[in-house]
Amino acid sequence: MKGKSDVLRRILQFIRRYMPAVALSLIASAVGVAFTLYVPVLSGDAVDLALGMGRVDFAALAPVLARIVVAVAVVAACRWISGALNSRVVQLTVRDVRNQAFERLQRVPLKAIDNRDRGDVVSRVIADVDQFADGLLMGFTQLFTGVLTILGTLGFMVYIHPGIALVVVLITPVSLLVASFVARKTYRMFQLQSSARGSQTAYIEEMVTGRDVVEAFGREQAAMDAFDRDNEQLRKYSLRATFFSSITNPSTRFVNSLVYTGVGVAGALAAAGGAFTVGMLSCFLSYANQYTKPFNEISGVVTELQNALACAERVFQLMDEPEETPDGQVVLQKPAGNVTLKDVAFSYVPEKPLIRNFSLEVRSGQRVAIVGPTGCGKTTVINLLMRFYDPVSGEILVDGVNTQDVTRASLRDSWGMVLQDTWLREGTVRENIRMGRPDATDADVEQAARQAHAHAFIRRLPNGYDTVLASDGGSLSQGQKQLLCIARVMLRQPPMLILDEATSSIDTRTELSVQSAFQKLMQGRTSFVVAHRLSTIRTADVILAMRDGQIVEVGSHDELMRKNGFYAQLYNSQF
Repeated sequence: MKGKSDVLRRILQFIRRYMPAVALSLIASAVGVAFTLYVPVLSGDAVDLALGMGRVDFAALAPVLARIVVAVAVVAACRWISGALNSRVVQLTVRDVRNQAFERLQRVPLKAIDNRDRGDVVSRVIADVDQFADGLLMGFTQLFTGVLTILGTLGFMVYIHPGIALVVVLITPVSLLVASFVARKTYRMFQLQSSARGSQTAYIEEMVTGRDVVEAFGREQAAMDAFDRDNEQLRKYSLRATFFSSITNPSTRFVNSLVYTGVGVAGALAAAGGAFTVGMLSCFLSYANQYTKPFNEISGVVTELQNALACAERVFQLMDEPEETPDGQVVLQKPAGNVTLKDVAFSYVPEKPLIRNFSLEVRSGQRVAIVGPTGCGKTTVINLLMRFYDPVSGEILVDGVNTQDVTRASLRDSWGMVLQDTWLREGTVRENIRMGRPDATDADVEQAARQAHAHAFIRRLPNGYDTVLASDGGSLSQGQKQLLCIARVMLRQPPMLILDEATSSIDTRTELSVQSAFQKLMQGRTSFVVAHRLSTIRTADVILAMRDGQIVEVGSHDELMRKNGFYAQLYNSQF
């Protein structure tokens, strides 16, 4: 982002589609301001009709009072219409911003999410957009009305008495200078406040998610201390932002009081000299009060707009993340499962290479196991196969077609994947299993659950398959959540499989049964299995032993054991 002007331009682009409503709101505001300025004229006429003690012209006063009532009613109606339209435009704009931000999150590469705190991303899409909406609504509601009121009252005062109006014009710039100085300070403070709020949200999300681990290791006090530091940082920035924004109003009020006093003194002298009537002086003082009042409101609007622009900038930074590399055009349809990796190189950080010159050829229906120490690149290979990341150099081919020439949807549709980390969405058990195959019947879902050995515990749930789960699986154990993810793949019946520690959270007895089901599922399907329990991959056709991003040994279990090399050391360390 280039600055406030660029942020404002982006906001106006979102508002442009609702210009008819904005135009109608501005018209209503203008009409309301016109009648607001007409009321002091009527009040002045009413004052002049009170000629003295017992000399009030009630016959002429009655229609003047009636016009005042009508004018006030018109002002109230115009303000209601303007407020309703402004609220609608702002909420529609906020909806569009949130939709576009969320859509962008679906299109950015995985590293854009991995490199940010999840809580910060949530804070930008939720809290920052809310702050942006509040500032935008106040700006719409008060800014235009305030500017019109200032221009209108100044015009009337010049028309009534140019000399007194000159006093107002000479003092006004002081108020503008004060507001401008404070606005520059508050924008920076609100930027820091939004950033600190995002960091705090990210930390809270992290601690709530890992609450059990925090308590298990007795880190409650350390977590509280870290939160206190974040909270203190937010307090400091918020206090500074609030301080600078708060001095705007009293500063402008002081200047405005000078304006009112100057008008009162000059007007009284003019009235004493017979330049105009007491009613006209009353009208002039009303205009002076109306002239200064919008400056107080605008100072508050400017403060809120600084906050809104700072929050909008953070949202637009998220929306400006570069999208994934262009999608391919080839659509995979029932691939045979021949997978080839040619001289693949990859690194998450350019200066720290992870995978170098990685080559592999897997024939259709083969079961490939990938083993090695933590951080050697096993899961990275899976990420490359699924195109969550693209290789820095080299090629990955499926049935002879480069995956970068294939549509991501058809590529990922060809794989079935069960990870160590489970993911369940809010919904029924049945909906969670059916996620990969929405057209599956209830009988198909139940059959998949039986194959995954999840049917027994599902039946014990309060409503069986219709039990509603929370987004994190609620009260289900980690093993039960993993069984549901396995059932999801059993139902999917994909052409190719990826199992990344798929049974890591399951007890040994259930694991043997699930492994038996997996053996049936993998028959005739190209399968990649990542496992730390080496006993589960002894039947693999090919075992890749990896170390530091390199394949150091390739072969079957028996072949690698006879070599008595790296794989044999890993295997023997477990038995």
